[in-house]
Amino acid sequence: MLARKYLFPHVIEMNYQARRRLGVNVYLIDGGSEWALVDIGYLDSVDEIIELIRTMDFNLSACKMLIATHADADHIQGMAKAREVLKAKVGAHPSSVEAMETADEIMTYATIRAQNFHIPMPKCKVDVKLNEGDEIKIGDVKLQVWHTPGHTAGQLAFKLNNLLISGDNIYKDSCVGVIDAHHGSDLPDFIDSLKRILKDDSEYLLPSHGPVFRKDPKIVQKAIDRLTQYQHMADFGTCAVDWPLLEEWEAEVVSGKMPDFSKGK
Repeated sequence: MLARKYLFPHVIEMNYQARRRLGVNVYLIDGGSEWALVDIGYLDSVDEIIELIRTMDFNLSACKMLIATHADADHIQGMAKAREVLKAKVGAHPSSVEAMETADEIMTYATIRAQNFHIPMPKCKVDVKLNEGDEIKIGDVKLQVWHTPGHTAGQLAFKLNNLLISGDNIYKDSCVGVIDAHHGSDLPDFIDSLKRILKDDSEYLLPSHGPVFRKDPKIVQKAIDRLTQYQHMADFGTCAVDWPLLEEWEAEVVSGKMPDFSKGK
């Protein structure tokens, strides 16, 4: 039997367990009589993850749920296969259901034509729709469901005592999940989600990528400040709420004011 490497009580992260990078962070929630996985990652890592779970002496039939933080391919490409092997229900936010059940290659980032990137995106049935305020009971453990949109409309986070499984909301370096209009990103929503994380009493953040870390208000606030600025920058296209420079220029055009380059400006 393989020794279980608990990151925190009831929580095993499968990259740490495997001692190598499997891809997205995959959290096994151990409730004693039942267990669940938060995300599964890419299709080619599913067999290894399930084998690791088996060799840690978890009963595979005791899998309560396969939970998707959101519907990006790097998080859920292997979900349909895991659902089939483990005979477990899949849970996701209602806003993630269509992309998962239709295998929408654009919304899931399975296809990025401009970068000549394409991976298969199997269709996956969502059995349980997870909404804000729901509670997922896994044996003796309860996960509180947070809806934290911004990166995607269906982004979820999960509170477990003093831990927050924070998805793609925030990483240790203050970076956040990709902001992309085609992806359904929303900057005001993202900022609100980060403010919620900042105010919460969770001590540790368990992100979907990179290291788990003790919550530092400076890290979260740095992201809030940056995204607040992004709202007013052309760099973020239709994700921005306005572009002050363009509005100033339009006002000058309407007023008939011409640029004066006589002084080299």
